[in-house]
Amino acid sequence: MTSNETLRSRPLPPGKLGLPLIGETLSFFRDRDFHKKRREKYGTVYKTHLFGQPTIVLIGSEANRFLFTHDNSYFTASFPPSTRILLGPHSLTIQSGNEHTSRRRLMAQAFFPQAIAGYLPGMEQLTDRYLKQWETLQELTWYPELRTYMFDIASTLLIGTETGSETIYLSQIFKTWAEGLFSIPINLPWTPFGKALHCRKLLLEKIEEIVHRRQQETAPRNDALGLLLAAKDEEGNGLSLDEIKDQILLLLFAGHETQTSSLSSLCLLLAQHPHVITKLREEQEKVGFTGSLNMEILKEMIYLEQVVKEVLRLVPPVAGGFRRVLESCEFNNYQIPEGWMVLYQINQLHKDSSIYSNPQEFDPDRFSLDRAEDKPKPFTWIPFGGGARECVGKAFAMLALRVFTAHLVHGYDWELLPDQNLQLSMIPTPSPRDGLRVKFSRRG
Repeated sequence: MTSNETLRSRPLPPGKLGLPLIGETLSFFRDRDFHKKRREKYGTVYKTHLFGQPTIVLIGSEANRFLFTHDNSYFTASFPPSTRILLGPHSLTIQSGNEHTSRRRLMAQAFFPQAIAGYLPGMEQLTDRYLKQWETLQELTWYPELRTYMFDIASTLLIGTETGSETIYLSQIFKTWAEGLFSIPINLPWTPFGKALHCRKLLLEKIEEIVHRRQQETAPRNDALGLLLAAKDEEGNGLSLDEIKDQILLLLFAGHETQTSSLSSLCLLLAQHPHVITKLREEQEKVGFTGSLNMEILKEMIYLEQVVKEVLRLVPPVAGGFRRVLESCEFNNYQIPEGWMVLYQINQLHKDSSIYSNPQEFDPDRFSLDRAEDKPKPFTWIPFGGGARECVGKAFAMLALRVFTAHLVHGYDWELLPDQNLQLSMIPTPSPRDGLRVKFSRRG
């Protein structure tokens, strides 16, 4: 344990705090190389000022180990004000301490292995339906279609919504809501935050309607909403309606917003690397996949898992995560003061050439058994975060990505249409600027 005097004698990390009040927040939003430039100038630990808070950025597997192993002692989860308000006070990501632990334990039941296997038939059915729809379109802007598809997967399997118009309506409101998550919290009707706040109200109204519908059902379901409705606290009381609504809002966001980003990255990268598609198809022939999956066949598709992992490494759907410093501590001989924020970086970590060879290249074989570039050190591949706050739905997300990829590659061809901007917009999650326009067809 470092004494207080020793701690105070440690310097703060290098860096700049920027302008009064807003710090470097505007640069953070506008400059896609914000962290790259500062890392090159200051190293893997530096200070800045974001969302009204002095912040220390930590990059690297050792930094992640330090951060994740001291959750709830030195650090607690924290988010910018816009995110906290839009997720709501009862959201699992906002909760801390015993409340977070008990709610996480409850939510995790929806993602146990048996539950995950139970989602597979529904995923296959919905995937097949959407692939056939896209085949009839022939040419399409894929990103918004993927958003609706992934929202349908999350809402149908996790909370039992009725597909069709309800899905499309909710998906569109979610888009505007998500665009305000990392914004300056000025509540005016024309600001991203103001629009998002209005959409939160509409979303909660719709979720309340779904909850009431489910409460009328006689037979309980084992999906995430079913677990929340049946849950009891230590005194034997059920969860409040407000808490259930906030938790469902989070599940739907986590279950489709980041997933849509990963699906679009996967579709883009595969189109740009046809030899990877060839290898995926060869693996499918080898394991005898003829169009219907089960958990055993999926386990045999090792290269498929490598491809998904490489997509999540190269384009992580979440760039990093915030923690608030509960107690002053030190890392790499720098002081990390109580009350400051810490931001761990996923993007920069995943592009670290000391961990990954040629990190800018799309190379699924880096995750093969003989190379296993992520294995020598812990916390080098963290698209779902890590430690006590690792994404509770990680297994659901991985299953959805593998099921989609398996069926897409098995039955269909797609090519990128010319004259489009394939650069990524990064907020709230990475997405192609022109929406990923493709020509889509069934394999001959």
